[in-house]
Amino acid sequence: MMSFRVLISAATLAIALPAAADEVAVKMLNSGPGGMMVFDPALVRLKPGDSIKFLPTDKGHNVETIKGMAPDGADIVKTTVGQEAVVKFDKEGVYGFKCAPHYMMGMVALVVVGDKRDNLEAAKSVPHNNKSVPHNKLTQKRLDPLFAQVR
Repeated sequence: MMSFRVLISAATLAIALPAAADEVAVKMLNSGPGGMMVFDPALVRLKPGDSIKFLPTDKGHNVETIKGMAPDGADIVKTTVGQEAVVKFDKEGVYGFKCAPHYMMGMVALVVVGDKRDNLEAAKSVPHNNKSVPHNKLTQKRLDPLFAQVR
């Protein structure tokens, strides 16, 4: 009888506690699996409430939201060059990020949060339609396969 009470107590406690959020590490590298000037990994999938710890493994990197590549109402991210930063994601959707000093070298990443993709088409159109965002061929070459993996 005692073990049944312990089991019920444990089950009740497990239900009462909120699910723990995950934290994913993303390295900012001069050279990595995707070539020169990369985020590793370049595509991250999260649940709402999860975080990313951006690690400037090599000096001279930061992370910033690419204008037009975030869900409506999402916080805009802009970290200090060379500083580690933790970013929490509560809003579902697709986020595009860049390293500002190396953006023209194609240093970009995508983060997909939850199951909603309401802003996917808008995010995909940014490189083609937004004259204030100076994408180049290398940036586009890296973004296209990342977008292709978002379903």
